[in-house]
Amino acid sequence: MILGIITLLVTILSLLGGYVELKRKNFFGVGFAAVSVAVFGWFSIRTLLAVILYGGGGTVG
Repeated sequence: MILGIITLLVTILSLLGGYVELKRKNFFGVGFAAVSVAVFGWFSIRTLLAVILYGGGGTVG
């Protein structure tokens, strides 16, 4: 559960960083922020859903 929350915080910070870099017109930084949001966001959402729906962060099958 803690890992899901930490990755959710990383996702939120990546969104903020992407916004700042978009204002600076640094598209290389925007690209890295978008990739970070996609990877960490997917992982955090799936981890938190597994904990809430299935009671654990293990493999759901």
